[in-house]
Amino acid sequence: MKQWISAQDGLDSIRLVDAPEPEKLQDGEVLVRIHCVALNFRDTEVCMGHYNHHKTLEQRTPIVPCSDMCGTIEKLGPRNDDCGLKEGDRVMGIFNQTHLKGQITEKDMSSGLGFPLSGVLTRYRVFPAYGLVKVPDYLKDDEAAALPIAAVTAWMAINTFQPLGQPLTGVDKVVLLQGTGGVSISGLQIAKALGLTAIVTSSSDAKLDRARKLGADHTINYKTTPAWQDKVLELTGGKGADVIFETGGAETLEKSFSCVAYGGLISSIGYLSGKEDAPGARINANVLALRRNVTLKGMLNGPKERFEEMLGLYSRKQIHPVVDREFEFGQAKDALKYLVGGLHFGKVVVKVA
Repeated sequence: MKQWISAQDGLDSIRLVDAPEPEKLQDGEVLVRIHCVALNFRDTEVCMGHYNHHKTLEQRTPIVPCSDMCGTIEKLGPRNDDCGLKEGDRVMGIFNQTHLKGQITEKDMSSGLGFPLSGVLTRYRVFPAYGLVKVPDYLKDDEAAALPIAAVTAWMAINTFQPLGQPLTGVDKVVLLQGTGGVSISGLQIAKALGLTAIVTSSSDAKLDRARKLGADHTINYKTTPAWQDKVLELTGGKGADVIFETGGAETLEKSFSCVAYGGLISSIGYLSGKEDAPGARINANVLALRRNVTLKGMLNGPKERFEEMLGLYSRKQIHPVVDREFEFGQAKDALKYLVGGLHFGKVVVKVA
């Protein structure tokens, strides 16, 4: 069996190796033949040894990277009679395998696919049955692989404080999406399916044009409009955005605080502009949060129950995730480097089968 492994010492060092076939399945386990793997920025950090801000997680090497997959159940282990799965079902894995309901806990963090657990950039993998969800029939394999981290994180960025089964709706609610990566484009599709008003930022006019074709109500080029927070306030009549997808970090957080609506939510998702403030910069998050009565919430994906809730909307609205580019299994290293380059719009996928 072939699989990619990383010693967490750089993208150039990941290797395609032979691995033993999965051993006898234990109670409650499922063998999955993997068809497609979608990449996330987190995967590149793991491979480069930079995914170190969760201090309680042990860095194990070597590791099979990546978290998002679509595959087919090859075999069910013993005591799976009531799991709702059968051989031949197409499935996706939830990111933190033990996070089934409610708010994530520290113990759930130890069940993350692709770190600290072995990931999915492999031809076969054994999962606990409870860590899988069925793929809606209308989705292709590459589209389904794009959902577990990006789409679920986007769903939670909008609905984390909404009761289960009662997502945020209404054109009077504004969502600001930073960038056009996997989470933001998933968020744009979800926002429009829920009837929300969506604002998208990017440094590329071409990407903003694509965002408008997906339904973005307003777009802002943050290179030509560096004070984009003022533009957000202008577009919303001074109100600001009810939900902000904060993916930039050091260079964007203060601006997000300045254009979020009173009582709004800043969903802290990423840190593409860095994990630390620039030298000499001081951001007092306490004062900034108080200024507009804001909630700043870290987003670590979501539980299985919210994943399945989201899939209900996807099926009703027939939402097709945006796949930017596909690579062959032997090109996984090139795929990760392409992702780091930031040229993608939506998701980057590796075809495994």
